[in-house]
Amino acid sequence: MIRRLLVANRGEIARRVFATCRLIGIETVAVYSDGDADSPHVAEADYAVHLPGNAPTATYLRGDLLVAAARKTGADAVHPGYGFLAENADFAAAVADAGLTWVGPPAKVIKMMGSKIEAKTLLADAGVPMLPTYLDPDEVTEFPVLVKASAGGGGRGMRIVRDAESLSEAVASARREAASAFGDGTVFLERYVDRSRHIEVQIFADTQGNVIPFGERECSIQRRHQKIIEETPSPAVTPAMREELCAAAVSAARAVGYVGAGTVEFLLAPSGEFYFLEMNTRLQVEHAITECVSGFDLVQLQLLVAEGLPLPMGGAAPIRGHAIEVRLCAEDPAYAWLPSTGTLHRLRVPEVAAEFRPLMQPGLRLDSGVRDGSVIGVHYDSMLAKLIAWAPTRHEAARLLASSLTRSRIHGVVTNRDLLVRVLRHPTFQAGDIDTGFLDRHQEVFAPLLSSVDAVRVSCLAAALAESAARRDSATVLRSLPSGWRNVPSGSQTSVFDGPAGPVEVGYRLDRDGALTNWWVRAVDPEDLDLAGLGHPPVTDDHPPVALVSAAPDRVILDVNGIRLALDVDRVGNVSYVDSAEGSVALTELPRFPEPEPELAEGSLVAPLPGAVSRVLVTPGQRVGAGELLMTLEAMKLEHPVHAPAAGVVASLPVSAGAQVDTGAVLAVLTPE
Repeated sequence: MIRRLLVANRGEIARRVFATCRLIGIETVAVYSDGDADSPHVAEADYAVHLPGNAPTATYLRGDLLVAAARKTGADAVHPGYGFLAENADFAAAVADAGLTWVGPPAKVIKMMGSKIEAKTLLADAGVPMLPTYLDPDEVTEFPVLVKASAGGGGRGMRIVRDAESLSEAVASARREAASAFGDGTVFLERYVDRSRHIEVQIFADTQGNVIPFGERECSIQRRHQKIIEETPSPAVTPAMREELCAAAVSAARAVGYVGAGTVEFLLAPSGEFYFLEMNTRLQVEHAITECVSGFDLVQLQLLVAEGLPLPMGGAAPIRGHAIEVRLCAEDPAYAWLPSTGTLHRLRVPEVAAEFRPLMQPGLRLDSGVRDGSVIGVHYDSMLAKLIAWAPTRHEAARLLASSLTRSRIHGVVTNRDLLVRVLRHPTFQAGDIDTGFLDRHQEVFAPLLSSVDAVRVSCLAAALAESAARRDSATVLRSLPSGWRNVPSGSQTSVFDGPAGPVEVGYRLDRDGALTNWWVRAVDPEDLDLAGLGHPPVTDDHPPVALVSAAPDRVILDVNGIRLALDVDRVGNVSYVDSAEGSVALTELPRFPEPEPELAEGSLVAPLPGAVSRVLVTPGQRVGAGELLMTLEAMKLEHPVHAPAAGVVASLPVSAGAQVDTGAVLAVLTPE
C-alpha cells in the first residue's frame, strides 16, 4: 500500500493529485523550482523539496533529482502528473529501479507508445486504422500534411504544411521545438484531414487484465494544435460510433499490455471514418470532464491500480449528463496567442462548487495552480486554470460555463477568457458543428466582450469616478465635499487612461449635490485612436445619458440610458481593472506630466515578451524581405517567430542566440528600403 507519494510535477496537476491523497489518507511530497517556492502546490503538500533553478531542464526534467527527493523524504511512490517526465520511459524505469511504486504504465509500454512512429506501426498490426505516414519529408507528394513530434504531445513540434515550398522550414522548426520540449527532435509527417475532429477515448487497465473504456472526449477546439475547450460526450459521436471507438481503444491497450490510465486519440473525418493519432500514457489535462460524467475519481483509480488492486467496475463507465472544460491561459488571442507574463493580482470565479475533485451534483469545478499574487513567468505552460461545467445537457453546461467566465474577475495578465466565452456562445459551437479549424474560420470570436464604443466609454468613466472616490476617502480635510467642488459651480475633473485602443481623456462635471451633469471620453490624439478596435475614432459629443447612482473606490453604479449598471473597479498601482456585465477592461492611468523616455532608433524591433533567443537567422548588413523570419524566441515552452515588418537592411543585431531578453528589449534594427 502506498503511504507517502511524491508528485514529480508542479502547479494544478500537483494540487489535483494531492486533493485525492488527502481524501484517502496518503501523505504527500511536493518538489519546486526557485520560481515556484510560493506556489500553492508547495504549501498544500506535507513535505516539499527544493529543486535549484527555474528552467525545466534544471528542475522538473531532472529525473535524478526527483528520485533523490523521493528517497530523501521517505516517499514510497511517485506520480508523474502530466507533461515534463510523465511519458519518459527512462524516468519510469529509474523510479522502479529505486524500489519505488510508479503510478503509471510500465516503462516498456511508455517506451513503445512514446515513439509515435513505433506506436503507429505496432497498432496498425493490431488492426487500429491509421492515416498515411511519412518518415522522410522527400516522400511527401500530396498536401496538406501535418508535421508531428514523435516523442511528446501538447501541440509542441506540430506544423501544418500546405505546399512544398514551406515544408523544409516547417520540419526544421518542428524539430527544434520538439528537441527543446521533449529532448528528442524526431518528427514524422502524416496526411492532414481538413474539417476533422479530435476525439479521444479514456481507458483504464489493471494488472488483472481488465481494460475499461470511459467514453470519448471531444477536443476539437484548439489553438496552435493545443486544446482549449474539451467536452464529453462528443456531439458528433453516435452510440454505434462510440462502441467502435471504445473497441479500437481497448484493442490498442491490449496490444501493448497496458496498465493504468491512458488515452487513445483519434482523428474523426467528416466521412465518419476515424484514424489513430497517438496514445498518451498518462492522465490527461481534461480528465476532469470524464470524472464528472462517470462519477469516478480517476486519480484514485490510478493509485488503486498502482497498488495492484482491480478496477472496481465490471464494464464500461456510464455517461451522466454533459461536461465541458475550458483552459484559461495567460495569452492574448488577438496578438497571435502571445503569452502574457506578470503578477496575477486576482482570480475570482463565482459559484464554484468544487476544486480538484469530482462533483457530486451538476455545477462548476475549478482546478487551478495559481492564486492571487502568483507570478506568471516564461518557464512553464501558460495555463492558469481549468473551469469545468457539468449539467444535464450540453446547452446547459455551455451556458453555465460562459456565464461564470463572464462574471469572473481576472486581473494582472491578459487571458483568453473573452475568446472562450465567445466560442461557447457561438451558434456554430452550440449546434455542435465544430472541428479543429473552428478558430481559423470564425475570426469573430477574437473580439473582446467589451467591444461597443459606449461600453468602453462607460468603463472609462467608472474608473475615473472610482479613483476620485478613493481620493476623497483618503482626504484629511473636507472629505464630505464632492470632488472638484468650488464656491462656483463645480469645474471639470479629468483623467487620462491608456486603454484598449490607446490613450483617452476622461472628463466629467459634478454639481454641488454630487450629481453628474456632463461627461466625455476623448482621444488624446484622435488620429491615433481606434476605440476598442472598431475601426473609427469615437464620437465625442454623442455619449449615452448617464446618471451617477453611487461611486465608491471599488464599485461605481451608473444609470445608463435608463438601465442601472454596476461596475466593479479594482485599482492596483496605476491600473484600474473594470468589470461589469458588459465585459472587462484594464485602464492604465497616465501621468499628467510624463517623464521623457529614451527614443528607440527608427526600425527597432523589440521583444514582445521575456524569453530566450533560440535562433538568429540574419547578420548585420543583410537585406531581408517583408515577412522574412529574422529570429525566434522561446517562452512558455513554445517557439515565437520574429519577422521583418517590411523589406530593408539589418542595421544592427544587439542580441545573439542564447541571450535572455525582457519585454521591450531591442532585438534588431532594420533600415527600411
